[in-house]
Amino acid sequence: MKPRPQVITGSAAALSGLAYLVLAYVTPRADFLQLVLLFGVALVSYVVLLRSGISWQRGLGLALLLRLLWLPATPALSDDFYRFRWDGLLVANGINPFQFRPTEIAPAVALKPGLQPTLAHLFPRLNSPDYYSVYPPVCQFIFGAAAKLFPASEIGFIIALRLILLAAECASAWLLLQLLELLKQPRKLALYYLLHPLVIIELVGNLHFEVLVIALVLLAAWLLARQKTHRSALALALAVATKLLPVVVLPLLIKRLGWRQFIIYLGAFSASLVLLFLPFASTELIGNISNSLRLYFHRFEFNASLYYLLRAVGFRLSGYNEIAIIGPGLALVSALTVLTAVWLQRRSLAGLAVSLLLILSVYYLCATTVHPWYITPLIAVSVFTRFRYPLVWGGMAILSYAAYRDAVYTENLGLVSLEYAVTLAWLGYELFSTRLANASLPAPRP
Repeated sequence: MKPRPQVITGSAAALSGLAYLVLAYVTPRADFLQLVLLFGVALVSYVVLLRSGISWQRGLGLALLLRLLWLPATPALSDDFYRFRWDGLLVANGINPFQFRPTEIAPAVALKPGLQPTLAHLFPRLNSPDYYSVYPPVCQFIFGAAAKLFPASEIGFIIALRLILLAAECASAWLLLQLLELLKQPRKLALYYLLHPLVIIELVGNLHFEVLVIALVLLAAWLLARQKTHRSALALALAVATKLLPVVVLPLLIKRLGWRQFIIYLGAFSASLVLLFLPFASTELIGNISNSLRLYFHRFEFNASLYYLLRAVGFRLSGYNEIAIIGPGLALVSALTVLTAVWLQRRSLAGLAVSLLLILSVYYLCATTVHPWYITPLIAVSVFTRFRYPLVWGGMAILSYAAYRDAVYTENLGLVSLEYAVTLAWLGYELFSTRLANASLPAPRP
């Protein structure tokens, strides 16, 4: 006798909830085996839930509940939140976080002795104390507000950030439903993003601000579809002032808006962006941010694909890492992809989603650093296309955490190769079985 669908759905939901609880509270990043096994349980439960016929209403309720499980948890898979708190304390005390590296902050806090004990406690936990902050103004405003509310409480700061990001996820859920309805696609497709384990674990779970970027880009698209050009430009400016990458959306709007409307849009976007950066304006602002970004792209390496292949070739030919040549070369490939996507793009909203998915995919395939949470915007965009390889990529990206098994940071290139082999194989299958011209149509169940 077959089990009822309700039993299957309930069992999968309960199993995933249990997996998230253990991941949130008793799974350190170094315990790779436990991390992968629990993530695997959550991933299997995710597939079962999507195939079980769960309604989008119940799916939304479950997505919210699974995120609330993380509310008081300290992020275990990322230590970035220590820098969030560091920057937030500076902002809350009137100090520009873009002007000082943590290693040179002592003179800036000399007149604020109350800050010194907290910063001294945080400093050993920072993962990049020699770099200027790379978190744009919207992040800084949020860090500062949370630090102002909880200047002496780490858990209070964490909960404040998590509630803000949870609100962003609720906004994303509503916008996904609105855009899917606009495109005449099933609302249930929103669950592909909202229930994905990587999205739950890395965004609200581990406090990564891609969640806010996703909400703001979706808002910009929804406002654009409603002919609210200036508001859409403001939403996109807020997204870029959260993480810089959404700026790649701009060239995709040329064909949709036409040059005249695009220039108006660009003007409103630029003015909004200047106003957002204005509170942090200083003579060193652009130079310090550029310096940190340059060091990031030229020195940081993690979970890359094409770059690692070309790096191996460089070692073979010259005997040393040719990142100074490979990095700019891959950046050029990304830039050419943007131009190609703009040229081939269809004017429809669905065509915009396909083009954006192409750009982001090539960008991360060419990147020197691809942390797992970087994949989450691809998962969100894929909801509006027939392509499901970002869901697979998100499921495989957890393998990159093998690098943290020991105190000595060492990547397992075999697992990195497996991650990209499976992802690219799935992409190849989708390209082979689905015409690109039909990429914006609803997909069958996974």
